[in-house]
Amino acid sequence: MFSSVQRKCISTMNPVPLYVAATAHGFGHVTRLAAVVNALLRRDPHVLPIFVTPAPRWLLERYVEGKFLHRPRALDVGVVQPDGLQADLPATLAALKAFKASAAELIREEADFIRAQGVPLVLADVPPIAAAIAQAAGIPCWMASNFGWDFIYQEYGPEFQPFVAWVRELYGQCDLLFRLPFSESMVASAVRSTSAFPRQQEVGLTGSDPRYPPEEVAAQLGLHPDQPRALFTFGGLGVRGFPYERLQDFPDWQFLTFDPEAPPLPNLRVLDGRVWRPVDVMPLCRWVVSKPGYGTLAEALRSRTPMACVTRSGFAESPLLVEGLQRYGWHRILSPEEFFQGSWDFLRDPAHPPQRPDGLDLQGNETLAAALEAFLRGRDAG
Repeated sequence: MFSSVQRKCISTMNPVPLYVAATAHGFGHVTRLAAVVNALLRRDPHVLPIFVTPAPRWLLERYVEGKFLHRPRALDVGVVQPDGLQADLPATLAALKAFKASAAELIREEADFIRAQGVPLVLADVPPIAAAIAQAAGIPCWMASNFGWDFIYQEYGPEFQPFVAWVRELYGQCDLLFRLPFSESMVASAVRSTSAFPRQQEVGLTGSDPRYPPEEVAAQLGLHPDQPRALFTFGGLGVRGFPYERLQDFPDWQFLTFDPEAPPLPNLRVLDGRVWRPVDVMPLCRWVVSKPGYGTLAEALRSRTPMACVTRSGFAESPLLVEGLQRYGWHRILSPEEFFQGSWDFLRDPAHPPQRPDGLDLQGNETLAAALEAFLRGRDAG
């Protein structure tokens, strides 16, 4: 719950509260929601986003450009992962069972909170029960995503199928889905049982952009202007067994990472994630080396930085993201074997060109922000 100081702030500002529900899985869903919220705040600074997510507050402080409140609650499970490339299916199944058992109480609590705060709209990416929370509170739920969790779970075997059906039922209560690029179909069909979102609108790419000129970032970090550079970023979970020993084969390169457990190496710079964001340093890099995740892919595409993408299994959306990278971005696609045991020749080789270099709509943040502003203004006018 909010402190007395936060409640006083709300009443003094007379803001319009917006319930922003981010999935508990990783950081990418939070950061892409933050990009949309930032575009909304530039249009209407009286909106007060309430981010409902277990993601740490410092992450929100790095990505949200205005005032916000943080309600640290998990509204879904996502996939339990030991790191950014692997999925733990038994742990995910156990977490889903526990979450579903307590979902009714969570829905009641959040609906009560929404009514008490006078929230007019839920914006979610993409916890299934957000739609049920909004319905219980008597307000609309809008979602923005490129996949639903039922799309992920349906690949995990028969034990997960009851949860696939439950998630699909919850998504069916969503009033409007903004379908992001690189998406699954997100509709129910007899041929392919995917997310049943009854009303959809396709939008362009969302995501963060660099905040500072590249030369300013380079000066603050003390980076040599003529040195080839690569950024390693594997999301909030990192990657187990990272082959840092490979860096000794590239003494003329400067490598950047946000991994606080990275070893001290002369050509490796560990960046403080509470100060810098991956997108802020991407324009300085010849390569972004990462997994197929929407957030990093979107930032690489928006900053026009080539991406070396390490594939991963157990995530049904991964092939869609890899296909999107090949279509719209300069790229290399690496198998886990090439990354962990290979020679990393890709660093020195040229990137493969995009198949459609100018074919991607980059205005997703603004499209969603305009729709949100219109809804909130219409409500005030009424």
